[in-house]
Parts: sequence; structure tokens; C-alpha cells
Amino acid sequence: MSSETPEKSSDPNGGAGEGLPVQPSQPHHLVNRGLLIFVSLIAVAALAISGLLWQRLSDIQEQLARQSADSGNLSSEARAMAKQALEQSRDHLARLTVLDARLTEVALQRSQLEELMQSLSRSRDENLVVDIESALYLAQQQAQLTGSVEPLLAALRVAEQRLVRAAQPRLAPVMRAVTKDLARVKATTVSDLPALLSKLEELVRLADELPLANAVAKATGKTAVDAIKPRQSDTLLTWWQRSWEMLSEELRGLVRVSRIEEPEAALLSPEQSFFLRENFKFKLLNARLGLLARQLETARADLSTAAVTLSRYFDGSSRKTQVAAALLKQVQGQMNTLELPRLDETMAALATAAAGR
Repeated sequence: MSSETPEKSSDPNGGAGEGLPVQPSQPHHLVNRGLLIFVSLIAVAALAISGLLWQRLSDIQEQLARQSADSGNLSSEARAMAKQALEQSRDHLARLTVLDARLTEVALQRSQLEELMQSLSRSRDENLVVDIESALYLAQQQAQLTGSVEPLLAALRVAEQRLVRAAQPRLAPVMRAVTKDLARVKATTVSDLPALLSKLEELVRLADELPLANAVAKATGKTAVDAIKPRQSDTLLTWWQRSWEMLSEELRGLVRVSRIEEPEAALLSPEQSFFLRENFKFKLLNARLGLLARQLETARADLSTAAVTLSRYFDGSSRKTQVAAALLKQVQGQMNTLELPRLDETMAALATAAAGR
């Protein structure tokens, strides 16, 4: 544009003064005009740019204003939410404090309840142990009085059933001991006490009929008078012959030859023989009382003394003495199986369970 403008402006002047020299101020004027146009263009561009920048700035300001308003709203909402959260946190903290206090109270109540349950369970187990122990002691006394193992078996079966129903691990040793003692009592064979007592009564009855070792044997044949009586009709025998026969019979009765193993038996007087029999019966009766009282050691001692007396002072060749010795030996042999089994293992387990170990 600047190059064309001088040409258009120079066309009118070129026709009027074509040979005239160019004035020296004309280029300067053109330069100024071009600068003015350039400056004008720059100003217009700057103005346009300024307008654009102003518009952009306005938009930015509006955006900033909106963002500021939004930020204010957000900050207000954030403050409200923070305030609400703070209030909720305080409320939650208060509730948490209350819950913590309640939890502590519940834990304390739970521990107290557990202690109470343990105490109840322990007292129930202790009562069960005491009941079983009392029942077994009573069964032992009944067995001692009756001489039978049935009370022990019944008490052990009841104890086993109660322990099974209880199902307590701490009572497992008691259960094992009861089962073991029950099997042992079942396998025990006990002699018949009434039969032993009847045999002792038979011995007491035979005591008065037992012959002593130094007793004079009774005549088994006819006496001298009986032997002479049939001859009274005999007219050939005179009175002095009958007298001589009677005298000879009496003399033969005064002399007796026998063998006595114990010298003490030969020296017994009739009074001592009476007390010997009474002492023998007394030992038998004491043994009978010992059996009834379940004092087996005392009964064994009395029977041993009676056996020594029978073998030392009574006639061993007599049939009644042999029968008495056989009965006495049977009683002594059957007394070995008369002892009732003891429940020591079960009692020890019950004592351990009662002590809480």
C-alpha cells in the first residue's frame, strides 16, 4: 500500500512538471505518512488486542468471581460440614465414652457371671463328690454288716451313672476309679457267712461230746455182772467162783494202757477238763461274734487257739474229734474269702477331687 500511494500521488504531478526535479521534502512526507499509517495500524492492533485482553480479563474476572463465590460457598459448606462433623464427633465421642463405660460394666458383669457359674459348677461338683463319698461309706458299712457285696455294687453303679450325667472333665479320675473298683468288686467271691456261723454252732454243740485224750474208754462189751447173770442158773458155779470173776473184771478195769502225745493232757483233772471244754466253746463263740462284727483277725486268732486246744487235749482217734477238726479247718479256710473288697482307689480319687487338685 505504501508503495502504491506514492505512485498515485505522483501521477498528477508527473503530467504537469515532468521534467522538473523532485522536491527534497516529498520522501520525508511519505515516510511520515507511512509511519503514521503503521502507527495507526499498530494502535488499532493494540486497541484490538487490548479489547481482546480486556474481554479476556473480564471473562477471567467473572470466572474468578464465580470461583470465588463458589469457593465461598464451598468454604461455607465446608465450615458447616466441619462444624457438623465436629458436633457428630463430639456426639460420637460421648456415645463412645458411654459405650466404653457400658462395655466395662458388661465385662465386669460377665466376669462376675463367669465366677458365679464356676462357683455354681464347682459347688455342684463338690456336692456330687460329697454325695458319692457318703453313699460309698454307707455302702461299705452295710456290706460289713450283711457280709455281702451287693450294697457296694449298687452304690458304685449309682455313682457311675451320676458321674456320666455330670460329664465334668475334672471328675474323670473319679470315673476311672469307680469303673475299676466296680469291675474288681464284681469279680470278688465272698463266702457265705450264715453257713460259717452254722458250722461254728455245730462245733459248739459237739464240744460237750468230744472225748478228752486222758478219758477212760467206755466198756464196749458186757459188764461182769451182766456176764455173771446168765450163769446164775448154772448150778455148777459156786458163789466163790462168781466172786472171783467179778473181782478180776474190776481189776482189769483199773489198769489202762494208752498213748498220749501231749503230757499236759494226761495231767488234766476232772475239774480242769470241765473248764477246758468251756474254754474251747468260749473260743468258738468269740470267733462267731468276731465274724458277726466283721473282726476277721480276732476271729482267726480265736479259731487258731481252738484248733490248738482240739489237737492237744482231745482224743484225735475219736470220730467226733475228727469231725470237729474237719469243720474247724473248713471254717478257717472259708474265712480267707470272707474279706470284702475295699474301695481305696475310689476314695482316694474322691478326696483328690474334693480338695480341688
